[in-house]
Amino acid sequence: MVQLVGSLRKELADSISTCKILVVGAGGIGCELLKNLVLTGFKNIEVIDLDTIDVSNLNRQFLFQKKHVGKSKAQVAKESALQFCPSANITAYHDSIMNPDYNVEFFRKFMLVMNALDNRAARNHVNRMCLAADIPLIESGTAGYLGQVTVIKKGMTECYECQPKPAQKTFPGCTIRNTPSEPIHCIVWAKYLFNQLFGEEDADQEVSPDTADPEAAWNPEETAARATASDKDGDIKRVSTKEWARSTGYDPVKLFNKLFKDDIMYLLTMDKLWKKRKAPTPLDWHQLENSECPKEGTPASGLKDQQVLDVWGYCQLFQHSVETLRSQLQEKGEGAELVWDKDDPPAMDFVTAAANLRMHIFSMSMKSRFDVKSMAGNIIPAIATTNAVIAGLIVLEGLKILSGELESCRTIFLNKCPNLRKKLLVPCVLDPPSANCYVCASKPEVTVKLNVHKTMVLTLQDKIVKERFGMVAPDVQIEDGKGTILISSEEGETEANNSKFLSDFGIRNGSRLQADDFLQDYTLLINVLHVEDLERDVEFEVVGEAPDKAPPPQTNQEEVNSITNGNKDSAQPSTSSKAPSEDDDIMIVDSDEEDGAASSSAAAATSGTKRKHSDAETGETSTKRPRTDQSAADNNDDDDIIALD
Repeated sequence: MVQLVGSLRKELADSISTCKILVVGAGGIGCELLKNLVLTGFKNIEVIDLDTIDVSNLNRQFLFQKKHVGKSKAQVAKESALQFCPSANITAYHDSIMNPDYNVEFFRKFMLVMNALDNRAARNHVNRMCLAADIPLIESGTAGYLGQVTVIKKGMTECYECQPKPAQKTFPGCTIRNTPSEPIHCIVWAKYLFNQLFGEEDADQEVSPDTADPEAAWNPEETAARATASDKDGDIKRVSTKEWARSTGYDPVKLFNKLFKDDIMYLLTMDKLWKKRKAPTPLDWHQLENSECPKEGTPASGLKDQQVLDVWGYCQLFQHSVETLRSQLQEKGEGAELVWDKDDPPAMDFVTAAANLRMHIFSMSMKSRFDVKSMAGNIIPAIATTNAVIAGLIVLEGLKILSGELESCRTIFLNKCPNLRKKLLVPCVLDPPSANCYVCASKPEVTVKLNVHKTMVLTLQDKIVKERFGMVAPDVQIEDGKGTILISSEEGETEANNSKFLSDFGIRNGSRLQADDFLQDYTLLINVLHVEDLERDVEFEVVGEAPDKAPPPQTNQEEVNSITNGNKDSAQPSTSSKAPSEDDDIMIVDSDEEDGAASSSAAAATSGTKRKHSDAETGETSTKRPRTDQSAADNNDDDDIIALD
């Protein structure tokens, strides 16, 4: 006769009470998960989260109360969870899981790791640490009503990085600066403008008309004379946007006329740009003031953030936000800089006003502050019940692992609407590891296409090895028979190499680089493929990857029955390597919650399209296997709407 402890077999209950588990993330999913774990009987839990509690968390992260605002999420989550089970042993870390202190040995002390993260970088890192430590990982994510849970085990299943993720949507600089055609282009421009005026200037975020636009067939010398700037302060030849703005005292009217009149008139001189497009219409502050100001508008209905103002309304919002930001800069002192934050009202007002004025100039429908915030921060609604369902599924998959039943684990998708078999939960058999994965393959190897004469060592380190391939503290050496160290994780050891080109070290077509990250216990061999020219604004390409051009889905010819929580109905489940049948309507879920704000990413996630997976991070669709994901700041789910940036 089977002995039971509550609803669990005694052996499983004993395992639960003695095993040590790690929960990464204490936000939307993390709060629900921690509560579930202590109520299930888990006694030894460690939880880590970098974030602090924000007011907007309180509508769904129920372990937190108003009195906790500003405090550590991990610490408060621990204290709240202990009220459910005072005998539990919970250790809280207010820190990033990517801190080198949390090395492979740290991970090896756990029997199971559960992710409740909100960004791709941290997910990649935990994936690699669990592979190195050979510890099962339960990955999860939600996006609105959609959710997903999957299990990752070295040598048995696909790892988190087996399938390539669509790259963040970016836009050519000339589109942002010269020919915006969508609201997101104007919002990106407005965020660039904020940095150019008040933040850290970046040459890649210029907002002035792009005279190098290949579409513009014109003579700069002739048209410079034709461009009629209204005043000296608006000279297009200014060297620094910030210095010019300072010289005007951040005068809102002069800024307005420069950005929305003079620069637009300059764009109009690029004749060829407007032969097949509707030309922009410049705005003049004084004309608008005289024509719009006397009008008495009727009070707008609805929530303030969801109202769309008229042009003069956005002019006034622009003026007020510039004056407020100017005061903030003055308070910080000489040389100070502001950082754009979608939750900072003056910064959000500035981007809303500037973006809408530019939309009007280029004949687009203007957007409410709510819509602009959604696109600027790449956010979609966070649903508390979705987090609760996914947290419950994480624990159920964990119980299977602790019971020694890894083969019965599933990837489970939570859909918005029931499929034809009346089911919201759609399980899929876990796929085996990909032979081509550059992370979990026996000998990870990639080929990178770049120009060795134009690519600097710093680009290799920051954009390729760290950003693209997810290493935290890489060491890179050239396989030239000498073991030349190109990049060292030791501070200051190879800084002199940063500004040199790869060709300066004898790297050429066919050269091989070995990149090691000892924190992740990960080695990657990089084959260099030299090319003279890449597409404009493209610094490198990873050969063989084109996630934005995924192959068409394969039709599953057999009737597929779903499995709920691993229990069979009457037939075999569909595997996640195949396209779901139409009545499964599976969607990709790429977020837990907030992912920060990337100025050049697409904003709105697609929804509910049959046989496609909506990537909540980029707003694009992919027929690749669905994945939980996001890609920016660690555990930054401080909004009641989920960030997708």
